[in-house]
Amino acid sequence: MTILIDRDQVISSPALVPAAGDLARDHGGAELTIGLINNMPDPALKATERQFMKLLQAAAGTRRIRFHCFSLPSVKRSSEARWHVESEYSELSELSRHRFDGLIVTGAEPAAPELDQEPYWRDLTELIDWAKVNTRSTIWSCLAAHAAVLHLDGIERRRLPAKCHGIFDCEAVTHDPLTRNAPAPLKVSHSRLNEIGESDLVRAGYQVLTRSKQAGVDVFVRQYASRFVFFQGHPEYDALSLQREYLRDIGRYLARDREAYPHLPVSYFDAATEERLARFEKQARHQRHPALTNELPALNLRADIAAGSAAAALFRNWLRYLAADAEASAAAR
Repeated sequence: MTILIDRDQVISSPALVPAAGDLARDHGGAELTIGLINNMPDPALKATERQFMKLLQAAAGTRRIRFHCFSLPSVKRSSEARWHVESEYSELSELSRHRFDGLIVTGAEPAAPELDQEPYWRDLTELIDWAKVNTRSTIWSCLAAHAAVLHLDGIERRRLPAKCHGIFDCEAVTHDPLTRNAPAPLKVSHSRLNEIGESDLVRAGYQVLTRSKQAGVDVFVRQYASRFVFFQGHPEYDALSLQREYLRDIGRYLARDREAYPHLPVSYFDAATEERLARFEKQARHQRHPALTNELPALNLRADIAAGSAAAALFRNWLRYLAADAEASAAAR
């Protein structure tokens, strides 16, 4: 799937970032080619496309972006999702036939105890090695970031005592073009069961750009021929993504597909909703049955979560980096 993204395009998604018209715009400039390797699980497949499209549109201003979608062929899919990928996405072999300015690689739902045992591991590591020398910069998101540092430097992630799930205030800890003019604090969605330790990253030569007191390392980078940017969080998540995950996990608990009842996402629901959900949790623990999902209370989000423009600011700076690098390369020829 190849889409030309421009500022007047309508992309339906309840984004956490402001509408494109609310952001400072870049004025013109060369068209950029961006690839999305979308490995998200089937229920989030199409939503992830829309979220990254909307985020890039908000960040690009008047700059045009040629947007290509791919997915690792070894990611297990339902027949419906496989049909969508086969009919709407480009084949992964097309990556080597075009010059991509930037690449965005998402994680996938874990299926094996260890990352290097995942069925898509070989495809993913080949992609990591290819991106090092064939893109100007590549973004690795959440599980993809964990997989990349494991392959590149043998850094293993650690299991958290509880899921890191919510919207966290992150602070810039290093001056870097990627965080220039970003809001303080940066409000970032995280949803993960594991983490990469900051000391391990620094010891291996990575530079940490942002961190949260609660969630730990947020954004970190490393320079190869391509600038690799790693997100432990999910900058693309729209306003309802965490809610959908939380309700999914409640459903799995009630269906006995998971043992532990899910914790509330941090700094996400308003106080009244948290009280209603606490009462529902007590009921669910005593009446554990899938039909109980019909009695879930009305959910309202905190009023301040939609104010965060962290993702748009970071991606706007990323696109500027890609454009500047492209112009420098052209001038050097």
